[in-house]
Amino acid sequence: MLGSHQKTGLQRVGRRRDTFPSPNRFLVFASRPLSCATLLLMVACGRGDTATSDGTPRFAMTEVAAPSGLVFTPTSGGTPTSQLLEVKSGGLALIDYDGDGDLDVFVPNGATLDAPMQGPGARLFENLGDMKFQDSTEAAGLELQRWSMGCAVGDIDGDGRDDLFVACFGRNALFRSRADGTLEDITDTAGLTREDWSTSAAFGDLDGDGDLDLYVTNYVEFDPAAPPSPMNFRGARVFGGPMGLPGVGDRVHENLGDGRFRDVTAAWGFDAVEPSFGLGVVVLDLDGDARAEVLVGNDSQPNFLFQRGDDGRFRDVGLDSGLALDENGWGQATMGIAIGDVNGDGRPDVFSSNFMSDHDTLHVNLGGLRFDDHSRRSGLALATTPFLGWGCAFVDLDQEGTEELLVFHGHVYPETITAPMGWRRDQEPQLFERVEQRWVQVPPEDGGAWLSNAHRDRGAAFGDLDGDGDLDVVVHELAGPVRLLRNDAAVGSWLRVGLRDERSGIGNRRGLGAQVTVSWGTETRHRWIASGTSYQSASAMEAHFGLGQDPGPLQVDVRWPDGHVQTLDAVTAGQVLEVVRK
Repeated sequence: MLGSHQKTGLQRVGRRRDTFPSPNRFLVFASRPLSCATLLLMVACGRGDTATSDGTPRFAMTEVAAPSGLVFTPTSGGTPTSQLLEVKSGGLALIDYDGDGDLDVFVPNGATLDAPMQGPGARLFENLGDMKFQDSTEAAGLELQRWSMGCAVGDIDGDGRDDLFVACFGRNALFRSRADGTLEDITDTAGLTREDWSTSAAFGDLDGDGDLDLYVTNYVEFDPAAPPSPMNFRGARVFGGPMGLPGVGDRVHENLGDGRFRDVTAAWGFDAVEPSFGLGVVVLDLDGDARAEVLVGNDSQPNFLFQRGDDGRFRDVGLDSGLALDENGWGQATMGIAIGDVNGDGRPDVFSSNFMSDHDTLHVNLGGLRFDDHSRRSGLALATTPFLGWGCAFVDLDQEGTEELLVFHGHVYPETITAPMGWRRDQEPQLFERVEQRWVQVPPEDGGAWLSNAHRDRGAAFGDLDGDGDLDVVVHELAGPVRLLRNDAAVGSWLRVGLRDERSGIGNRRGLGAQVTVSWGTETRHRWIASGTSYQSASAMEAHFGLGQDPGPLQVDVRWPDGHVQTLDAVTAGQVLEVVRK
């Protein structure tokens, strides 16, 4: 039985020898953002209308962390940061931990090199409504003082409540949400007691049994008491790593259905690859065969793409797919990953943020698990080369019906190193909009202060935090205050789609891995509910659609992770739609 519940309301194959391309390539680019005229000589910069009818910038976002009560400055080592461990953290999670229907905010926290397991502790902020938050860390029973980094949110036991996994330096952490609005640390009983340097994680149904398995990316072997010696890099003395340090293999954990997990890294074939420097991960069906793939973004090395065979084992097809390398045959320094449909063909395309003086990369999905690098022909390569990218997402901020691409930036080296070399530690975000076949950078005046101010950003999470239908953004700045960007740009209509699977024996209640399609008139839009996107962050587990003005009746098609398709007709805009599978 199918149904819905509507809530009205709102190959040259190789590794890079370092993280940069050749010196000659680097010298072409300025350290400050290039102008639209420089970046794109053949297309106009933006659409020319820099403000709405009331004078508000077209992509206005207002920083409201302080008045909202979301006030927190995470720790990440010393000042300035001097070692590899200090510059890689910075995730976020949007999670409804108390089951009241709105999104709360979890912020991991770091520590210092002399006491990496005794930091000031991660924080949990409860959403009180109307864009107000309160620190409920202690009230929720959350205690996590280890150096915490990436986050993943999912219902691990099929009870309908969001649970939280946190990747850490040292032992990771798994918190189960209780019915009374508190969190229970079940790391020991879950069997997740390994001690590695884990960076990111993603939930997904890897074996097709209906519950959520867990993929954890690991980075390098690192001893804070004996960090690697500095290295010479382009005439500067910088901290060592990751090149030259031993990589740590990722771990894969099968969900046993009762809150326990089993390490199946070897049993499922994931140990066949050489340990690499994992930073990003997405679990999603990329080829439409109702089997989830695992895309792993590696730092300074080729990416992995794991595909499940008929024998239940996974093999790395990254090189064959085109996702392992850029168009020059190099493995990049992949940080964040975003999923979107850039050409409207219904297939998930892949964007990855990368190191400065390289470029961010857009791989277009050709079907059959084959991808083509469109970074240069789309205008993204040149525009992103001066920046070091982290959190990223395809988002429809103005709700006019087409997604923009948003990327946050910040360098890893302190100002004492970057400034003499013409680089900047603090960097502005970039917002791109689609103009015909190219991506055009939105000028700062079209966004306002949030798009002009430079930071050392890392993770970013996206979701409707105030219940008004549009997407807000939470940003984790390295050793800086968490920022909450309220969306004041949305002018078009909208639809938010969440999923609920009520079938017996199904643990993936929120439909992680599903594709949601909305159609009206001659228009069609595709979204995916995926775990592990952006950088070390977990965004809202729902699909958001901007619809422009007066779309009329909508058709909503949901392709669940197992391939089952459910269709709803005559859906109205301006609501939260919960699609239920029985």
